[in-house]
Amino acid sequence: MHPHLQPGPLPARMQLAPGNRLKHFLTIEGLPHLLLHEILERAEQFVTLPAKQQKKAPLLRGKTVMNLFFENSTRTRVTFEIAAQRLGADVINLDIRTSSAAKGESLLDTVRNLEAMNADMFVVRHEHAGTAQFIARYAAPHISVLNAGDGRHAHPTQAMLDMFTIRQKKGAFEPLKVAIVGDVLHSRVARSQIHALNTLLTGEVRIIAPRTLIPADIEKMGVRVFHRMEEGLRDVDVVIMLRLQRERMEGALLPSESEFFKLYGLTEKRLELTKPDSIVMHPGPINRGVEIDSAVADGPRSVILEQVTNGIAVRMAVMSMIMGSTVGGTA
Repeated sequence: MHPHLQPGPLPARMQLAPGNRLKHFLTIEGLPHLLLHEILERAEQFVTLPAKQQKKAPLLRGKTVMNLFFENSTRTRVTFEIAAQRLGADVINLDIRTSSAAKGESLLDTVRNLEAMNADMFVVRHEHAGTAQFIARYAAPHISVLNAGDGRHAHPTQAMLDMFTIRQKKGAFEPLKVAIVGDVLHSRVARSQIHALNTLLTGEVRIIAPRTLIPADIEKMGVRVFHRMEEGLRDVDVVIMLRLQRERMEGALLPSESEFFKLYGLTEKRLELTKPDSIVMHPGPINRGVEIDSAVADGPRSVILEQVTNGIAVRMAVMSMIMGSTVGGTA
């Protein structure tokens, strides 16, 4: 891997243009509290627009958004595509795995060629942590970069759509206890969620996982760690289940899927330990019977499908803020 792809500490100013306006959206870490609230407020404007207007908010007319997916994720790519199209942008989807990059062309050569096609924004997903940051550092000044997931590092729009869903259902963050359950070690989503929850001043953020699936020193991120579901779930307001990546099973981190479900799967019985009005979330795709029981995933407390719907509004919000547009017109 290119040495400059290592994410490392990211100066908040790298993501911000003059006036604290978003220039890139690479990670939530270091972004100010007010900016996260601005994203949530902007997303609320898109959600509350009548359905016809939601599909015709041409704030990015004349702009070109390129989805650069070096790692497959149909659902994430499609939601970014829908968001950009609803804002009136021209969208180009590039499966880089089958392009010149897969034939040995360097990452920067690929970026330079795409810049020459008059791109305005790159939406980047890559298996290596730090790739979106690397592209943002070396891209032409007029290009904005939006991180759609990089290695184990960050997935900021997923975290913000989760925050939006929590706010939609629970209001203020300060009184809440939120539990994140599962494979935290390999999860870029969990890292971004923790940063977002703490930046939004959530009352208590909990991690529930076996010792082998928790990063060292995670308490420094401002979380309480639990190794037993029954203890960690008690009296929480929000349960966020993480996808257990089956490829991790081949290592010695877990005995089996069935054993994981037995110890850490979210069942109706375990859900009873949470507050009576708690909600259940999952970034998807769900492994039913591994992380979560179908009765819970499809049950009355699940907001999993609402997360998907909210993802479009949140991505519209971030894209329009990066491009300097307002819902009432162009800034």
